[in-house]
Amino acid sequence: MDIVVLGAGGKLGQLLRPLFPRPARWVNRTEVDIRDRDALRACLSGADAVICMAGITNTNAEPMDGNTDLALRTLDAARDVGAGHVLLFSSAAVYGRQPGSLSEDGTVAPLSDYGATKLAMEHAAAAHAHPNTSLRLGNVAGADAILGDWRPGFALDQLPDGTTPQRSYIGPHALARTLATLAGATSLPPVLNVAAPGCVQMGEVLDRAGLAWTPRPATPSTIPIVNLDTTRLQGFTKIKPWEGTPEGIVEDWQNRLI
Repeated sequence: MDIVVLGAGGKLGQLLRPLFPRPARWVNRTEVDIRDRDALRACLSGADAVICMAGITNTNAEPMDGNTDLALRTLDAARDVGAGHVLLFSSAAVYGRQPGSLSEDGTVAPLSDYGATKLAMEHAAAAHAHPNTSLRLGNVAGADAILGDWRPGFALDQLPDGTTPQRSYIGPHALARTLATLAGATSLPPVLNVAAPGCVQMGEVLDRAGLAWTPRPATPSTIPIVNLDTTRLQGFTKIKPWEGTPEGIVEDWQNRLI
């Protein structure tokens, strides 16, 4: 099976590439610019599946609404050369601030510009003729704001009840395994939450990793919980409940170096 992964030079691509459990063609921006139509067509020719990790985040200098353009260019090229299903990276940020378990069929209410542009990308992709799935990705250990960006003196929001924000997480090995499985799956839905089961406090993840942090008062913009319902995902790939615990998340992240 020929799998093409776009965006291999980004933070997530660099994290996942050495862990990916099956052969794939990893392509970074210096090799193929998604905005170069002919180069992208040539790259995707013969691909049985395409994983598009390329995107614009808050740290990029480019306008974030370019996420829709990147997705549509990828879908256009895949359609033109008869490539297989395209997996596009969206984000749990499309849900915004909502309590309870967040399912793909539930309400979306992004608060950030990033979440809003990812939701716009999803809508544009859903209207495209080429088969695709938008992956609403939870926090990825090692590419997140706490394990990935930890430094001495790291501060973390603490809620009035003494807890820290809760998030749905997935480790890099579990994510690599999941993406490889989804690339070979059939009858994928248009939208899919991607995370390990459950939800964990970010402070507990740092504690388990042995990384010191300083509590700071939460602000009105702090989102207390983002809990992704992964029932639909579990119909395609099995992620063990333990992989969504602080212990499992940190072990997966630490083992990336082995």
